[in-house]
Amino acid sequence: MKEVGFEKALLRKYPLPVVLATSLDKNNQPNIITLAWYTQTSVKPLMFAISIAHNRYSYETILSSGEFGLVFPPADWADAALFCGTRSGRETNKFQQTGLVPLKPSKIQTPLIEDANAAFECRLVAVTPTGDHSIFVGEAVAAHISDEQKPGLYLLDKGYKLGPVRSK
Repeated sequence: MKEVGFEKALLRKYPLPVVLATSLDKNNQPNIITLAWYTQTSVKPLMFAISIAHNRYSYETILSSGEFGLVFPPADWADAALFCGTRSGRETNKFQQTGLVPLKPSKIQTPLIEDANAAFECRLVAVTPTGDHSIFVGEAVAAHISDEQKPGLYLLDKGYKLGPVRSK
């Protein structure tokens, strides 16, 4: 191995699985953000961490509501996920614009998204600043799955190309 700059080495991390995080703003308007920086952090209790830049609208909404939905999209949601990751919920109703259908949660107020491969309702338990992002840790309080498991969605490269992982 040889030493290289961070940027060059980071290109080798792709593909990355993609999730959508849902949230509610102070006026109870739903929002969706597309993320590739997330992880499961605990089994008992089940916890997930997501990383969001401080200037993102979802940073505000999750911080103020104290909860988020973690949604695992199928690959055929690539266009909707790209839209949700490149538009701000400050000016855009992403559910209306993408045609994604809100799913009523059972334990939190924030809607999930119908027909996702899986979704978790999460209550915020910790926020840790990490440079230009913060890590939001949520405890899963309910889980949902679709009737059919479809191929997942991946961030394929740095250029925001989304799709399924295909073998070569």
